[in-house]
Amino acid sequence: MKLYLPLLLFLFTISTGKAQSCDELLATVKESGYGTTYTSYDSDAISKVTFYDLSIDYETYYFAVVCFKEEYSLSCSEYLYQVSSNTKLNYSMNYLNNAGKAFWKYIEPYSENLSCSPDFN
Repeated sequence: MKLYLPLLLFLFTISTGKAQSCDELLATVKESGYGTTYTSYDSDAISKVTFYDLSIDYETYYFAVVCFKEEYSLSCSEYLYQVSSNTKLNYSMNYLNNAGKAFWKYIEPYSENLSCSPDFN
């Protein structure tokens, strides 16, 4: 199931009473509840990935917040992806071997669902 940004923003607008940008959507997802975080200590690019399940009007939506390491810094930049229900399981089973490969295989294919992710082209 692909849900694009306009529909998701519409649902958030209905539930919160206001339109939301990617930054606001990211904040809403992060504030929605408990997330499961997978930290990548050995990755050059990915610091951590946190998965959230969010229920809106009796539907469950799945999100990954990917924190990409910033060069010459201890901080990271967060980006939001709307993913499928099995993405968390697939990523969790593969990220310790290579977080970058797991990201490209299981999370990045969903980058156009929200258009809230970096453009790697």
